[in-house]
Amino acid sequence: MKTIPIFASLLLAAAPMLQAQTAPPIHVNVRLVNVFVNVTDAHGAPVPGLTQKDFALSEDGHPQKITYFERQSSVPLSIVMAIDTSGSTRKDIPQERAAAREFVRALLRPADRLGLMDFNSDVREVVPFTCNVRLIDAGLRHLDFGPATALYSAVFLASQRLQPRHGRKVLVLISDGGNTKNDVDYATALDAARRGQVMVYSIIDVPIMADAGRDTEGEHAMIALSEETGGQYYYANSGDLREAFRKVSENLRTQYLLGYYPERSRRGDEFRKISVKLTHAPASNGPYTVQNRAGYYPDAANSQQPADDDSQEP
Repeated sequence: MKTIPIFASLLLAAAPMLQAQTAPPIHVNVRLVNVFVNVTDAHGAPVPGLTQKDFALSEDGHPQKITYFERQSSVPLSIVMAIDTSGSTRKDIPQERAAAREFVRALLRPADRLGLMDFNSDVREVVPFTCNVRLIDAGLRHLDFGPATALYSAVFLASQRLQPRHGRKVLVLISDGGNTKNDVDYATALDAARRGQVMVYSIIDVPIMADAGRDTEGEHAMIALSEETGGQYYYANSGDLREAFRKVSENLRTQYLLGYYPERSRRGDEFRKISVKLTHAPASNGPYTVQNRAGYYPDAANSQQPADDDSQEP
């Protein structure tokens, strides 16, 4: 086990020589903004088959031209699975382990990477990013436990861990929503997720829905984190996490990818709001719900770098 490194790496590319001549330089417009979008029907099921013409996108209220579109995005996934191992959730750990194993086997492809964290009084990286399911299984068998819940610290550190990576960046957050450590607050955790372009998928583990002792404030915070970052939230009633994990997997496999070049040139690092809407009413199973991240920081939009800590060997 190790502490969480925070680092970034810089990849330099050189143009190859072809028939003793230097190839012309490739110019990349780094202002491209990618937006991953989920569309669900009235029953919460993903809506497939939409086209680029079905979407309208704006930034800070100004319409933008969608220049890139992809259905069922094949962009590789970098996932941090962060499991609450505080006293309030410990009884559900066996079910969480089993559901997590099924999730990993159903979702991970060779190009994807998953890292495992647990959090209680502290946040710990159990397994670094890998596609090796045996390493992840071993990590799930060696979770640590503690009395308190550093929920926002887990979001903050997982977001920093994800920020330098390529592709889609996802935090699967499993907790009952209670935060009993005050070293990181909600606003700081959300800011880290936004700057890292991390989609937070919250699995809210509530043993008894009508329990008067439920931390509904914490639940609402997990819901807000998901809504603000373009993820989703699901309730796992009475420790039944399999269905929640299945929905997360289905959601990630049916995302649309919209790309655009902002038409308004502005300086500074102000947060820029993104709105995505459908251009027509649904024919059936409506109304449809469109979910995407609330916006982005321009200085963070192009900070993704390849990571060099992938572990694939047992």
